[in-house]
Amino acid sequence: MALTREEVLHVAKLARLSLRPEEIETFTRQLNDVLGYVAKLQEVDTKGVPPLAHVIPLSNAFREDEVQTGLEREGSLANAPERAEGAFVVPRVI
Repeated sequence: MALTREEVLHVAKLARLSLRPEEIETFTRQLNDVLGYVAKLQEVDTKGVPPLAHVIPLSNAFREDEVQTGLEREGSLANAPERAEGAFVVPRVI
């Protein structure tokens, strides 16, 4: 099923895209190439192939939670450009 120029213009309108005339021809060709590739993929026999969420097996790569000591207040504020009452001073955001 090949897309026509009018169908590409309709899709562009739905996507709120304005296309130049040379872009219309380019996108028509490119979208038809994509649809041709999808049609070729649909020909592949996938009976007996289980659905996958990912092509390679994945396992959780997170580390175990461990309690650690944080920075001391004075150490964390040592390089602060401005501080007051033991906290960072930052610009006011409204």
